[in-house]
Amino acid sequence: MAKTNPVQFVQQTRAEIGKIVWPGRREVVLTTVMVFLLAIVAATFFFFVDLIIRTGLTEVLAYF
Repeated sequence: MAKTNPVQFVQQTRAEIGKIVWPGRREVVLTTVMVFLLAIVAATFFFFVDLIIRTGLTEVLAYF
């Protein structure tokens, strides 16, 4: 494996950092809102799945 000169390494690192595209404020806010909404949807879904399974098991166990 070829070793890179420290000066070249710093130059390459600065060049790569220059390629970074930072998201704008609107994109960050929109993405954050979407994450929270999907978390609420997932929590609601799993709440109802758990409720159905718990109710079913309670009925089955009460039968015996």
